[in-house]
Amino acid sequence: NCGTNEETQRMWNLTLCDANGPTFWLPQRASTVAGGADALFNVILWICVFFFALVTVLLVLFVIKYRHRPGVERDTAASHSMALEATWTLIPTVIVVFLYYYGFKHYLRMNVEPPNAYEITAHAQMWQWGFEYPNGYSDPELHVPVHAPVLMVLESADVIHSLFVPVFRVKKDVVPGRYNRLWFEATEPGTFDIYCAAYCGTNHSAMRSHVIVHKDQAEFDRWLADATARADNLPPLEKGRKLYVTKGCAQCHSIDGTRITGPSWKDVFGSMQPMTDGSQSLVDETFVHNFVRNPQAKVPMGYSPVMPPFPTSLLSENDVDALITFMKSISVHA
Repeated sequence: NCGTNEETQRMWNLTLCDANGPTFWLPQRASTVAGGADALFNVILWICVFFFALVTVLLVLFVIKYRHRPGVERDTAASHSMALEATWTLIPTVIVVFLYYYGFKHYLRMNVEPPNAYEITAHAQMWQWGFEYPNGYSDPELHVPVHAPVLMVLESADVIHSLFVPVFRVKKDVVPGRYNRLWFEATEPGTFDIYCAAYCGTNHSAMRSHVIVHKDQAEFDRWLADATARADNLPPLEKGRKLYVTKGCAQCHSIDGTRITGPSWKDVFGSMQPMTDGSQSLVDETFVHNFVRNPQAKVPMGYSPVMPPFPTSLLSENDVDALITFMKSISVHA
């Protein structure tokens, strides 16, 4: 029984495959709306397959039947047929109305969130995800309990992103300057992929994360309490090392001297660095704090100005201090 909602099953009156594994066409279904989305997709697919086959067969038959043959006179052109006109007008109309009705019904179901949904804020920034829980804890991975509606409030700090969870069949654009909303209810425990489905810059393909669906509410509550306690008790060096990974720094700045999108952090703190404006800047605490807030003001020589600014809502002053502590630990100049 793949559908988790009886209304959806009655609506389509279709037999769907097991939700624990992938279908023939699509990946695993793991949310309450996934069955309806797949059913609508399959109906549209097979309607297209039917008419493609019908047109192709008729085309081949007509080519054979009405081919040019010596000694055979051409028939007169066919006259107007009201029955034929009505047939190929009414049948597509009925199909389109059917698809619109069930498509719009499913659209409403996907977009009207339950009043008791658990709210999580999703922060998008090139090229990382951050998920903030009601107690203030933030994590680069999304954790949710199974069989509980979850409301995602989506915000972007820079450009348009798009939160896409294939197994849930949900996707919503994350637009700067506005707050979009997306809800889902997971039906299967496990770890599933999260993608950005809108091209957002150089490292768009690396903007990935995971959603971890806990087996029950109690397990989720324990995880949130433990994760919050660990985050509050980390020493600055460990906190900085964690932020380097979770805030997306590792995607652009190596710690072994390798040149990637941005300068390597190895031995950079305490050094003099040339800038594109011809000046030299000492990489110290003041430089790092200013650079994090306004990276376009001073761009290192040989690099493009692609780093987005990090407001205090995404990276607090204490977070920046922790990152500086980590930078010092891998620099001979500190």
